[in-house]
Amino acid sequence: MARTAPRGRRRKSSAKSKGRGHGGALPWLFAGVVAAGSIALYDNWKTVRPILASRAPDTAAITAAIKADAPKAAVAKNAPRQAIASQPQRPVPPEAVPVPAAQPVKLSSTATSSAGPENARAAFGYCGQGEHMNCVGDGGIFWYKGEKILVADMVVPDVGAARCEGERRIGFAAKSKLLKFLNAGPFVMNAAGKPASSGAPHVISRGGRSLGTQLITEGLARKPGAPGGWCA
Repeated sequence: MARTAPRGRRRKSSAKSKGRGHGGALPWLFAGVVAAGSIALYDNWKTVRPILASRAPDTAAITAAIKADAPKAAVAKNAPRQAIASQPQRPVPPEAVPVPAAQPVKLSSTATSSAGPENARAAFGYCGQGEHMNCVGDGGIFWYKGEKILVADMVVPDVGAARCEGERRIGFAAKSKLLKFLNAGPFVMNAAGKPASSGAPHVISRGGRSLGTQLITEGLARKPGAPGGWCA
């Protein structure tokens, strides 16, 4: 029994020594393979280099692709902002707009009163077929600066519609009297109503005496609305 125990111990120690010997040889074997591969690569570098270059990634193409995609990425990034900027602004509701309070309109005295007297002067003649500027058309109608004026405070016979010789004669006399009055010097025109197709009604006077009063006194006109005829 004393002799068998040492033998078992010797076997175990020999097995451990064998394992240790194999484990220490592996690193040296790997280093040898790497060295051999390096020597082979160095000897065949001219042949291996084109193969590696063909398999290497094309950096120039990759850079160009990145630059080409950069504007698209910028546009895509700025698209939401542009869309927001292009959207029309919503109108402000009427309730949010301050409305000033209505102010009472004040009418001046000149706006409510009629036009004041106008001092007039021109060279007149009888109206013909042409343009009427400063001319006499009838015993109670004339044009001043192209405006048709109706003498408002008298009525005279219409020469074109005279029913007798006496009415026609009175009408011509009133027409001649009006032309003479207007050419005698400055006169005053006072508006006496709104303009109509018959003319703008005015009271024509000089020195405080109206033309209508003079013609009525001379028997060449009548007051507006007075009854009677021109033929005897």
